[in-house]
Amino acid sequence: MGGIIVIGGGQAGCSLVAKLRAEGHDGPITLLCEEPVPPYQRPPLSKKYLLGDMPEERLYLRPGSWYAEHDITLRLGAQVEAIDPAARTVTVAGEALSYDQLALTTGARPHRLPAAIGGDLGGVYGVRTLADVDAMAHEFAPGKRVLIVGGGYIGLEAAAVAAARGMFVTLVEMADRILKRVAAPVTSDFFRALHLAHGVTLREATGLERLTGDGHVSGAVLAGGDTLDVDLVVVGVGIAPDVTLAEAAGLRIDNGIATDLRGQTSDPAIWAAGDCASFPRDGAQIRLESVQNAIDQAELVACNMLGQERDYDPKPWFWSDQYDVKLQIAGLNTCYDRVIVRAGEKDGTVSHWYYTGDRLIAVDAMNDPRAYMVGKRLIEAGTSPAPERVGDPATGLMDLMRG
Repeated sequence: MGGIIVIGGGQAGCSLVAKLRAEGHDGPITLLCEEPVPPYQRPPLSKKYLLGDMPEERLYLRPGSWYAEHDITLRLGAQVEAIDPAARTVTVAGEALSYDQLALTTGARPHRLPAAIGGDLGGVYGVRTLADVDAMAHEFAPGKRVLIVGGGYIGLEAAAVAAARGMFVTLVEMADRILKRVAAPVTSDFFRALHLAHGVTLREATGLERLTGDGHVSGAVLAGGDTLDVDLVVVGVGIAPDVTLAEAAGLRIDNGIATDLRGQTSDPAIWAAGDCASFPRDGAQIRLESVQNAIDQAELVACNMLGQERDYDPKPWFWSDQYDVKLQIAGLNTCYDRVIVRAGEKDGTVSHWYYTGDRLIAVDAMNDPRAYMVGKRLIEAGTSPAPERVGDPATGLMDLMRG
């Protein structure tokens, strides 16, 4: 087999090239990274790294020397200009690189605030890349006033870090509750109470009209006319799959770079994995934005590039760290119609069990790793304990496993 090129130096790209070598591929492999640093973990960026509790080198998924040791050509700061599927080439800095197979692990781009409402002012930051966090880190100082735009997990994690640093934190969320897109109202209630207890001001059902300032942000005007004095703004309003290169190359786009269950795109020589890729599930093309998906999907694609013909059957799990609370999520809570609240064995621990009819589909566990592990195993086994038993404190977690 000839050369394989992987575009995208995130978790998926790194996992894919590592799996290729682990599976015995001995042909040329090139990993093209847009950023000037080796592939690194993103979750700690808005947590330990922003707090200053993790050095940059610990973010790296592999030491820089690992790539050479495994005969993988790692090109940093490599801005890919175009893909030519007919010629099977990738153009980087005017140079055409030939491939036999190509994998796209281009990830996602964060939504930014429009310049028309002040999104281009100094002091307005996103939270996606190492450069993003490095640019804002000096602003996270006690007594500063920060506005967080967006009440999803990224926004809430940034709010937790800011509050821990002694900052005055205001978070605005356009929806009527935080976490509306990803969690049930009871989970929103839990995290609302948590942030309020740490002094965060939450403004739900509140949009941002515009930011103000002369070169650097100094204020915000909210929908309805309220104004805030701010020293910096952190934007966490979601991401969009990075499909620019794929679309220009004529690949099918449907909620990301559309693939089949094996990770193959509409061009049989091109594959995709991670945040940029969608795959068929329940009659639609879905994407899973998580570290677990990036690793599992990328490793499956690597195996299929080597002819193993495996279908993707994800077992989703996610997590979020806020203050001293670890949220662990198993499954996908889409289309739930009932949520059972189960108190944990220790004070302050709780889990929320999502059902569609009588079928268990997801669990949110707050500082309750045993409930998370039991829920995860039940979901993966396709086993659904009766909701009444889940909510009964007299029924132990292991009793749920035994049916």
